[in-house]
Amino acid sequence: MARLARQSPRQFPRQRAHPVDEVLPFGKLALYGFQHVLAFYAAAVIVPIMLGNALGLSREELVYLINADLLTCGIASIIQAFGIWKIGARLPLVQGATFTAVSPMIAIGLGAGGGTAGLLVVYGAVITAGIATFLFAPFFSKLVKYFPPVVIGTILTIIGLTLIPQALQDAAGGAQLAGKPEFGDLKNLGYALGTLLFILAIVRIGKPLLSSVAVLLGLVGGTAVAWLLGDVDFSGVGQTGWFGVSTPFHYGMPKFEAFPIIAMVVVMLITMVETTGDVYAIGEITGKPVGNDTVARALRADGVATILGGIFNSFPYVAFAENIGLVRMSRVMSRFVVVAAGGFMVVLGLVPKAGSVVAAIPHPVLGGAALSMFGMVAAVGIQILGKVDLREERNALILAVSLGASFLPTAVAPFFERMPQGVRAVLDSGITLGGLTAIVLNLVFNVLTRRRSLEIDWDEFTEDEAEDGVTDAAGPTGPAPAGPPPHSQGAY
Repeated sequence: MARLARQSPRQFPRQRAHPVDEVLPFGKLALYGFQHVLAFYAAAVIVPIMLGNALGLSREELVYLINADLLTCGIASIIQAFGIWKIGARLPLVQGATFTAVSPMIAIGLGAGGGTAGLLVVYGAVITAGIATFLFAPFFSKLVKYFPPVVIGTILTIIGLTLIPQALQDAAGGAQLAGKPEFGDLKNLGYALGTLLFILAIVRIGKPLLSSVAVLLGLVGGTAVAWLLGDVDFSGVGQTGWFGVSTPFHYGMPKFEAFPIIAMVVVMLITMVETTGDVYAIGEITGKPVGNDTVARALRADGVATILGGIFNSFPYVAFAENIGLVRMSRVMSRFVVVAAGGFMVVLGLVPKAGSVVAAIPHPVLGGAALSMFGMVAAVGIQILGKVDLREERNALILAVSLGASFLPTAVAPFFERMPQGVRAVLDSGITLGGLTAIVLNLVFNVLTRRRSLEIDWDEFTEDEAEDGVTDAAGPTGPAPAGPPPHSQGAY
């Protein structure tokens, strides 16, 4: 790479705030915020549904878990986007229950006898892991140099690729139809494909305003078509109450046991790397500079959200990669849009009837929209990997082996079923296994060796890209992307 003369970083006019800090008119805040909620909703409720079904909870208990999750998601998203003291990245990051914790929580809950008794052990581990995340955040942020683009890009790519099967499952009709003749029915695939094509058409031929709400219009349009054809059931709305409050320790005082705590702390280590990647990815898209302090604030927000999750009968939380794809597709970068989305989620958490309306969106419609967003998450990871010299054998091996490991839990499930319960609680997740693999291989190949560390000037790299005619993630007119800090080891 040719070395360029140092140039001044792009500055926004004094009278204009950075797009991330821009406060949009109320109507746009509400519209764009609601789009984030719709894009986020399916992934938000899947964690309590999977955990509740695995632990054998009743329908009433399952609905309570969903409401508690939405309420906590809303509060956590507001904290992350708006920022309080040194908590919150002040970036358009939506907080959601992490998929990484699903398998470990199921293993912990079943090991404690299942049902609400299992939840008490889960919540003890969640609260402890949240406290550990909050306390460790400033130290972890200083270790970012050990998570160069090859690690962050690999983990984001794994997240996107791992979530795509969930979108495809919804496109086929949802997990509840698996094994039934209706699963994969051409009508379901038609709804999913129609929704996806509608979103793509809006982005392709629509004006910027329409393109920014393409996912929202796709979800509304797909649901409307399904309703006209008699495939949307709103009966559950009438049976749901108008108001419900999640109370602290609803199921009783949490139980704190050593192994579940260790397993959940390992899970949060992975989510810390995931959040770090998400912070750099959103910086890449919005052109907002990201440093160790920003990462530390984001991780503190994860810790606080996870502590709240354990108290309010919910789960561990992470900056949601799914909505990063929406930010890139819509090019709406204001963090106050996420604050508005957090307000909507709080309302949904307090008004179960409103949540029931959103829950009525057919699975195939959600799957069609989710396919585009999850694919965009993987695309952001691939974009970051574009900064990595994959002709270097060590970097190529980190990517190759990590991708392979991430598919092991789903491709060969019996392999993990024969492992000890404690090992399954940590490794039976593609994101966890792939992420740990990337971290360990980077340490072995690029950190715990005498290999000379290259000092990379990311600003100059960005300028080099710009002069070569490469546009950034925000588009040809968007701001220059930010990258990980200098002194990244093994990136090239």
